[in-house]
Amino acid sequence: MPATPPAPRKARSRRAPSPPACPLRYRVRMQQVHAHVFDLELDIEHPDSGGQELWLPVWIPGSYLVREFARHVLQVRARCGERALAVDKTAKNRWRVAPCAGPLRVQWQVWAHDASVRTAWLDPSRAFFNFSSLLLAVAGSEQREHAVHIEPPPAPLRWQLATTLPAVRVDDRGFGLYAAPSYERLIDHPVSCGDQLRLRFRACGTPHQMVIEHAARLRGQVDERRLCADLRKICEAQAALFEPRKPRPPFRRYAFLLSPSPGGWGGLEHADSCALICSEDDLPHPRDGADAGAGYRRLLGLCSHEYFHGWNVKRIRPQAFAALDLERENLSGMLWLFEGFTSYYDDLVLRRCGLLEAQQYLDLLAASIRSVQAAPGQQLQSLREASFDAWIKFYRPDANTPNATVNYYTQGSLFALALDLHLRSRGKGSLDEVMRLLWQRYGRDDAPLRAQGVPEDALPQLVREACGIDVRAWFARHVDGREALPLQRLLARFGVRCSRAAPQPVDALGLRLEGGAEWPRVAYVRSGSWAEQAGLSPGDVLVAINERQSVPGALARQYARAAPGQPWVAHVMRDSRLLRLQAALPPPPQGPLQLQVAARPSAQALRLRTAWLGA
Repeated sequence: MPATPPAPRKARSRRAPSPPACPLRYRVRMQQVHAHVFDLELDIEHPDSGGQELWLPVWIPGSYLVREFARHVLQVRARCGERALAVDKTAKNRWRVAPCAGPLRVQWQVWAHDASVRTAWLDPSRAFFNFSSLLLAVAGSEQREHAVHIEPPPAPLRWQLATTLPAVRVDDRGFGLYAAPSYERLIDHPVSCGDQLRLRFRACGTPHQMVIEHAARLRGQVDERRLCADLRKICEAQAALFEPRKPRPPFRRYAFLLSPSPGGWGGLEHADSCALICSEDDLPHPRDGADAGAGYRRLLGLCSHEYFHGWNVKRIRPQAFAALDLERENLSGMLWLFEGFTSYYDDLVLRRCGLLEAQQYLDLLAASIRSVQAAPGQQLQSLREASFDAWIKFYRPDANTPNATVNYYTQGSLFALALDLHLRSRGKGSLDEVMRLLWQRYGRDDAPLRAQGVPEDALPQLVREACGIDVRAWFARHVDGREALPLQRLLARFGVRCSRAAPQPVDALGLRLEGGAEWPRVAYVRSGSWAEQAGLSPGDVLVAINERQSVPGALARQYARAAPGQPWVAHVMRDSRLLRLQAALPPPPQGPLQLQVAARPSAQALRLRTAWLGA
């Protein structure tokens, strides 16, 4: 289990040497909780005689953006015995210490006030950190063993510590000495500290737990039994997907590290844990009844997504990630496979476990289809291009992003759906067989090509091996090309009916608004829409349409009574000036897609749907 309670001493001491034997020893102190500052220290027994170089990653695996963690590093200092040494910054994320015979001690601080799952946070209520944001790597020694001593915060704080980093010697709250065989393995273990609610369960015999922060206010407010039971179903279903003969996960233990917050959301995968953020309202309450609500289902989907990554991307890796370079972008055109396919299976696993009704699953699927179809960027950017450009586009969205890009998570999940339905309808297996072949060849500890990683062009051949179908044309059209997926035709074969609701006025006009209902601000203008033709721009304050205030009810009535070709006039405030903008109203677009289980499917459609979604 994660650090508290500690594993038996014998097992822990096998994993790493005691501090004196380790040439690289870090210390993490949390004395300045009010200042949000970590105090860090590194002892190097045998530094580089020519001057020791140190560096910090610029990105964290799983989140494909150069985040410049070094910008929060404060006052790097060094000493050799009693002698202070000069420290020169040689690059944005690199420092060089003056030559010395050793031992060398380096001290620095990191300001930690990012509440996301990617970096570090410290305040009087809790601490959370990824070592990639805190600990300087020792150039030339990245493959040596690393020991880290994490000290508890000052009294009166009585925090617990949770991590899956192997423990060497820790106290009953989890603070103490940990170790990892390399720097890359070290930074793959996030750490959570605070007042923690711990939910323990076993999946396929493997110890798991969910660690929830802010236990004082949540104790008695979370249906612990239900959450453990549902997580166990998810974990065991995924283990069975990859290892159907003898289901087992690819790790000795696993931890979901969850931080409930008022408005946060997200997750980040690691080799045997994940860091999660959700709303407190998403957690199941003991009095929720049979249906804990959409928020809880969304939380289970997030847990399912990050857990699936334990196979798909943490072990089955693209060739571009086989040897990570943590100081620059690692470009891959395959994120549609590693994020998109994971996004397909996250909710599908919930359905297979009985945690989603068939219609609930189809509603989520319809929402994904709507989001892709509403974004003109799908006509300009292919899935492979979107993956390759993730570092400069996906994680840096702007007001034109839907017009210029495609979301490789969502569109990748729909490609996985289409490919799965195509294989199943041909009676040639399913995407499950493809994922198992990927696992056997590239992911398992004994996989022959694990060290190599999945080549960029490997998947069509793997599909052919697993299912006997040549899908090269599919990939040419839908991964390398921009052709729309034939989802409606494929879903019909599985007894799923597609229909369209009436278009919403704001969507039909090509607008996305934010802010107050009385004077909303334009957040996005869709390419080719009435709003673009009239000249509206992101940032405009929408004062009126057709000389009437653009409140939702009035706008809906106007649109319902309008005829195509009729001139529509918008008044907006831009740069403190009132502008009058006009364009003819185009024909109404298609309304939002809806999916329903067909009431009377054919026998073949029912058979296919049952095999896909369960009874």
